Amino acid sequence: MLQFLENNWGTLVVATVLILIVLLVVRVMIRDRKAGKTACGNNCAGCALAGKCHKR
Repeated sequence: MLQFLENNWGTLVVATVLILIVLLVVRVMIRDRKAGKTACGNNCAGCALAGKCHKR
């Protein structure tokens, strides 16, 4: 096991950092969703789906 860690420590560090970044992005997306924010910014003037995504 120790030999595996010695041989692959760089890959493990990069994978850990990438997993942390993904988890932080998901956390922000969930927080924004709960706060009522959307990814599009609610600017429906030029959107093809203006009448379908936001009910007013």
